[in-house]
Amino acid sequence: MRIEYVFDTVCPWCYVGKRRLERALAQRPETRVRIIWRPFLLNPDLPPEGIDRKVYLDRKFGGTARVQRVHGAVAAAGKTEGIEFDFDSITRMPNSLGSHRLIRYAASSGHEAEVVEALYKAYFCQGMDIGDVETLADIGASFGLERTPLLTYLASDADAVGVLNDNARAHRLGVNGVPCLILDGAYALAGAQEPDILLRLIDIVRESQPEAAFS
Repeated sequence: MRIEYVFDTVCPWCYVGKRRLERALAQRPETRVRIIWRPFLLNPDLPPEGIDRKVYLDRKFGGTARVQRVHGAVAAAGKTEGIEFDFDSITRMPNSLGSHRLIRYAASSGHEAEVVEALYKAYFCQGMDIGDVETLADIGASFGLERTPLLTYLASDADAVGVLNDNARAHRLGVNGVPCLILDGAYALAGAQEPDILLRLIDIVRESQPEAAFS
């Protein structure tokens, strides 16, 4: 089964959704799954260096009270998934293009999923600026990627077109919010759904596949 997980690295609900998907898949260990991490840029027009996060949130939500309500809901959902969101530690709203490029770079060594998790933890739990190339290089190096060539890659425009093309493809498919799961190119589910909902869709897809897919 091919699962395309359409997400952004600066989307807290995408982090929650990722953990819920992992919980659901753990309940179907007999199902062979390949997860493809598809980038979606929530803020493609941000400057490369990002902007002050408070300024960004005020513009997006219209004031501190609403921001606190949104953060409270996400934090409560995250806690049930073992995520300790620390929104107060985040000072920058980064441009996420570089982080998606790092994920693509890590895919060549099989560390794609681990880097996705590390990016989320760094940003949402530790307040790190994942738009900064040095920070991204440190994250990559923690998984054995050679830091110097990785820094060179991140400082260039390599793979930027690929990320932008994937983002455009998602929009063409009708994805206008994340997270969004696309199963075997035929079934889509939007939002950070609970595992029981995910399981129902996974089972529908399983029933449509040949028996060999689960052996």
